[in-house]
Amino acid sequence: MNQTTKGYVLSVVLFFAFILAWHLATYIGAVTVAGISLTEEEQQSLLASGMSEEDYVELAEAGLRFDQIDQLANLGLTVAEIEMAGGIRAFGFTTGEGGAAESARIGFPTPGQVGGEIFNQLKDPFYDKGPNDKGILLQLLYSLRRVALGFGLAIVVALPLGFLLGMSPVFRTALTPYIQILKPISPLAWMPLALYTIKDAETSSIFVIFICSVWPMLINTTFGVAGVKGDWVNLGRTLELSMTKLALRVILPAAAPTILTGMRISLGIAWLVIVAAEMLIGGTGIGYFVWNEWNGLNIDSMILAILVIGLVGFALDASIGAILKLFAYKL
Repeated sequence: MNQTTKGYVLSVVLFFAFILAWHLATYIGAVTVAGISLTEEEQQSLLASGMSEEDYVELAEAGLRFDQIDQLANLGLTVAEIEMAGGIRAFGFTTGEGGAAESARIGFPTPGQVGGEIFNQLKDPFYDKGPNDKGILLQLLYSLRRVALGFGLAIVVALPLGFLLGMSPVFRTALTPYIQILKPISPLAWMPLALYTIKDAETSSIFVIFICSVWPMLINTTFGVAGVKGDWVNLGRTLELSMTKLALRVILPAAAPTILTGMRISLGIAWLVIVAAEMLIGGTGIGYFVWNEWNGLNIDSMILAILVIGLVGFALDASIGAILKLFAYKL
């Protein structure tokens, strides 16, 4: 058994050890109840909010907690109106379905409960039943679209500018201070300014992805182009190659590994940022899905979303890594 195989075996062992530890830590604390009991004080509070006794009893029997019922009461909704709006799930709660008796769980979910949620979500991952009730893979597509647009714009800007800075010491010296000042700014710090200026949440989120993706790509492109051996560049000039041909036929192949490394870093950062950005802008996306499930305290769905975010991030990184191997060479 070689070292690589041993590493894979150890990885599988660690995975099952984690699942076992998770199960042992949570199965004792996971309690299933047929309904939620409301104290007399909570009942009086709901009555004061204008909700009838029949409505809050039905919602409690469906498994909703007091704070969830109180949110519905503050909206002035009856059970009939909730059902007309699409049921409890339309409000981000999955412990009931328009008064249908279901069980609610107390405590951190076990691996089996999360597995059940994964099965339920993947049965119809692209459903769309309203603003707050969309399938997880449909939400994922919204996020990937934003990342693709923002990352694509970053490529369009960073690569040509990086070539210019790498090939021109004058421009590199002039622009480096500005790049170093702008680079450390958190991408989310740009979000309020983008929302105020652009006045569109979708475009603002794409802009934030662009601004967080452009710096690693720009810096790596500049470094890669500037680091190309002078003898290769001089040989191209001796052959009377135009500046465009010199950049594409000599400099680009030599700098490609460094450029792709910058793209790999940028894509990883973009995927990190989009989740936080979607929590701020709301509406759609895997980040909003996490936030919406948190509002309904649907921990099973939150864990599923976190798992999906990790797997997609791994796949994106692996895709750039595979491309990078195509350009890896030894001198």
